[in-house]
Amino acid sequence: MSARQGNVTPLKPRGSASAEPAVWLSPSEVCERVPGMTVTLLQRMRDAGKGPRYAKPSAKTVVYARADIDAYVRSTLVTTKEQS
Repeated sequence: MSARQGNVTPLKPRGSASAEPAVWLSPSEVCERVPGMTVTLLQRMRDAGKGPRYAKPSAKTVVYARADIDAYVRSTLVTTKEQS
């Protein structure tokens, strides 16, 4: 080993150590979180390539990250005339 290698700064792990791990929700749990949302509507949105991001860890399993559901709902906010 050369003396130079002792001065090398180790790589930091990706992401923050304080970052929370993703919380995954089933379509039913998404519907509990978003008033008016139904499992059928979520499926139609997926089929149309719309709606919140989702993951398919297996052929018959669909899950949503809670943060993505919150971001999707925020993206649909409407500013009223009173608020502008």
